[in-house]
Amino acid sequence: RLRHALRDYFPAALVAFTDLDAPDTLELLARAPDPDAAKRLSFKQIRSALQRARRRDLDAKATEIQAALRAEHLGQPAVVAAAYAATTRATLAILAALAEQIRVLEGEVGAHFGRHPDAEIVLSQPGIGAVLGARVLAEFGDDHARYASAKARKNAAGTSPLTIRSGKKKTVRTRYVHNDRLVDALMMQAFVALRVSSGARAYYDLQRARGLGHNAALRQLANRLVGILHGCLKTRTTYNETTAWAHHTNTNTAAA
Repeated sequence: RLRHALRDYFPAALVAFTDLDAPDTLELLARAPDPDAAKRLSFKQIRSALQRARRRDLDAKATEIQAALRAEHLGQPAVVAAAYAATTRATLAILAALAEQIRVLEGEVGAHFGRHPDAEIVLSQPGIGAVLGARVLAEFGDDHARYASAKARKNAAGTSPLTIRSGKKKTVRTRYVHNDRLVDALMMQAFVALRVSSGARAYYDLQRARGLGHNAALRQLANRLVGILHGCLKTRTTYNETTAWAHHTNTNTAAA
């Protein structure tokens, strides 16, 4: 809603602020919710907002934002811009309240999830934090006898491909019947793991080299990470980057 409103009367804000839910963006938009007020923002005001949001490269970022806000764009008549600015202030207040409540809920989730006996193992997995870990554990369940093997857990997660055989014909398809909440959480984990795990990144790159698209390669990575999680829960050990990807690395080396 905020993005659509800004596009109609304040397009410079969309150029200046890439993350509309970032603390510095919310602060600066609340201070200057219309183009004229934004042009009057000083370098010091912008830099201070960035500093409170713990941004890096403050001077360069503040200069970039100030230049974007002062650039010429098509605008609305003053009375229309004022009306839009009023709705923007209301939207910003709602976003601020939501952000605060999200922080409160995250604290509650972290406090309760942290007491679970599997929490340490789940949190050790690449790409998983307290909120995502609680979600994954809740959807999988904590009965250790529920999944007889890693394959069973992968099938339940919906990340493994579905193989259909009929006579001499074999077809491999994506599983369309699955737990949406669990698959979404696992795909999110896989996406984050690309940045924090060299093994996950190498595995994803290998799938792309095989000709798979981004989503298909990410699903394959999510499937692999489910198997790693299963092994860690079964052996009651935390994630180890070398151990988790050793077989994959050795196979690639042998093939080369």
